[in-house]
Amino acid sequence: MSESVAAPSDEQLAHAREIIAHYLVPTPTVMIDVRGRPVAAKLESLQVTGSFKVRGALAALDAAHRADPSGAVITASAGNHGLGIAYASELLKVRATVVVPANASVAKVKKLAQYDVELIQFGSSYDEAQAHAKELAEQRSIRFISPFNDADVIAGQSTVADEMLAQMSDVEHLVVPVGGGGLLSGTLISRDANGRSDIRVTGVQPEVSAALYHVLRGATMAEVVHGVTIADGLAGGGDDGAITNELIAKSGVDLVLVPEAAIRSAVREIAEVSGLVVEGSAAAPYAAIAAEAVGRRGERFGFIASGRNITHELFVELLTEPLG
Repeated sequence: MSESVAAPSDEQLAHAREIIAHYLVPTPTVMIDVRGRPVAAKLESLQVTGSFKVRGALAALDAAHRADPSGAVITASAGNHGLGIAYASELLKVRATVVVPANASVAKVKKLAQYDVELIQFGSSYDEAQAHAKELAEQRSIRFISPFNDADVIAGQSTVADEMLAQMSDVEHLVVPVGGGGLLSGTLISRDANGRSDIRVTGVQPEVSAALYHVLRGATMAEVVHGVTIADGLAGGGDDGAITNELIAKSGVDLVLVPEAAIRSAVREIAEVSGLVVEGSAAAPYAAIAAEAVGRRGERFGFIASGRNITHELFVELLTEPLG
């Protein structure tokens, strides 16, 4: 069971907008072709760390620093959240420790090693890395910053949709990649805060690693079986009792699953058709739209291209595979 966390307050949401506007340049929303249909893509793949995760990391680290200017923080991550924390820690001059699984993405670990943080590789899954990070947080009496079960992190992620709705106000259906649910929760909060409850939102998870999908249908995290997926940013993750579970369940939002083959094909298709480099997590919502697994054909779709941190070797491998 996860520790009790409240939804972001209005003050936290306002602070997140302020800190992110101060430190980050808005990413563009562009129209791309998805098998003959124009679809809006929010290019978080162009973020300074290669992923939207830097938003939540900045908001949470700044909040932690204001609460305890001399304190340190620790986090667990599949890679992208850790990169966000590492970037924010150097920017805000806060000591940080990042724990990632021993089998984390080589591309992300290589980038993490370039930052002045304590980098620990532990365990064979995100869940094992998180358990270790929480133990260290208790031993060192420092704040643990979850990639999703943290009000300041969720507030930071809500700014993705804030920007997208300002850039592409006529979107009718947003499709969002989902791991622990921080980005999806933030998107739902932003939609309602911007008076756009008419916009439909769908979350997408890889079929082989879909913890939240199964937990919202009555399973516990321990009962979910995780396979290998190139959408490593969405793999594993999630906590029983996390605030993201509650926010998503209350919204009634749909979660759909996409096969691994479709995600692999989507990375290549996005590169060949739109000239964009994205990682598997960012390709998952594209795959769902391309397969018409979400919404109706006539809807004005938008999706969040969440990151670009993919190894060169895997990217080349995917470019040589046949399209699904």
